[in-house]
Amino acid sequence: MSKIPLVDLAAAHAEVADEVETGFKRIFADTAFIGGPEVAAFEKEYAAFSGLPHAIGVANGTDALELAFRAVGVGLGDEVILPANTFIATAEAVARTGAKVVLVDCDPRTYLIDVEAALAAVTPATKAIAPVHLYGQLAPVEQLRAGLAGRDDIVIVEDAAQSQGATRFGVGSGVDGIAATSFYPGKNLGAYGDAGAVTTSSEEWATTVRTLGSHGGLRKYHHDLVGVNSRLDGLQAVVLRAKLARLSGWNVQRRAAAARYAELLSGLDDVILPVTLDGNEHVWHIFCVRVPRRDEVLATLNENGIGAAIHYPIPVHKTGAFASLGGSFPNAEKVAPEILSLPIYPQITPDQQARVAEVLTDALR
Repeated sequence: MSKIPLVDLAAAHAEVADEVETGFKRIFADTAFIGGPEVAAFEKEYAAFSGLPHAIGVANGTDALELAFRAVGVGLGDEVILPANTFIATAEAVARTGAKVVLVDCDPRTYLIDVEAALAAVTPATKAIAPVHLYGQLAPVEQLRAGLAGRDDIVIVEDAAQSQGATRFGVGSGVDGIAATSFYPGKNLGAYGDAGAVTTSSEEWATTVRTLGSHGGLRKYHHDLVGVNSRLDGLQAVVLRAKLARLSGWNVQRRAAAARYAELLSGLDDVILPVTLDGNEHVWHIFCVRVPRRDEVLATLNENGIGAAIHYPIPVHKTGAFASLGGSFPNAEKVAPEILSLPIYPQITPDQQARVAEVLTDALR
C-alpha cells in the first residue's frame, strides 16, 4: 500500500528541481552564500507578492517574529497579547525580547484569536497584539484595529507563518503594519532548511529589522544596535524564488483539495470540518478537523500509511516553558485533544484524498 504523506516535499521539489540546480550553480560560481543578488531578488519578489514595499529575509520564522517585535519597540516591561492556541514560537519570540507573554483564548469555530478576549486583556503595559493567521487563513485584524482606536501606542504584529498568499477582504497580512513569516520546508512557501522573512509597509521598521538581523549594523564593523546574526542565505533564496513563482497556482490547488475533503467528509457526523471566516481567502496550509478519540484515530490513520498529524496538541500555557503563566482558556483546552491535521499539498490526488476519507471513516466506527 502506498503511503500518503502529510506534506509531499519530494513532489514539490520535482517541479522546481531544474531551476534550483541552475540557481545553485550560480551561487557556487559567485560564492554569494550570505546575502547577494539572489537574496535581494527574492526580497523584492516576495514584497511584491505580499503587496508591501518591504520584505527582509532572515534565518527562520522565530527570528522573524522576534525582530518584528523588537523593531516596533517591544522590550522589557511591555506586554504582548497572543492566542493560547498557537505554536510555541509566537510566545518564544515575545519572551526573547524581555516582554511579558499575555495569553487569550481562541474562537471556538475558527480557532483564531478571540478578538473580544484580546481587547479585554489590554492594559497600560500592552505594547503589541500578535494575531496568528492559523492553518492558512487570516485572523480578523481589522476588528482588532477598530477595537484599538485611540491606542496608537499598541502595534499589531502579525504571525503569518502559515498564511503565505492568504487575504482578508482582498488584503494580505502586514498591510499598514508588520508581519513575520516562516519558510520552514513544510510551509506553503518552503525552503530547503530554515528561513523566514519580515514584511512591512514601514521603511523605518524595515531598516531596523535589517539592522538587527545583521549584528546591529548595515556596514561592516559599524554596530548601531545590539543585534543578532539572522540572515537569509543565497541557496535558500534560490529555492524560494523558484517556488514563489508557483505559489499562487499551488494555493489554488490547495483550495481545490480542501473543497474535495469537505465533500468527502460532509456525511460524517463525528467530524467537525474547518470553518473559513467570512471575507477570507484561505490557502489551506493545514486541513484541520476535529474528531472524538483523536489519538486512537490518528494511530489508525498512521498504521494505514496516512500521514496525519496534530497542530497543536498542547496550548501554550500547558507547556513546561510557559506553565508559570497559568490561566484557563476553555476553547483552546477543548480543541487541543480533538484537532487532527489531514494530508494536504498541491499535488495530492483525488484518489489519495478518497483513501484518507475511507480510512478516517473506518477509524471512527
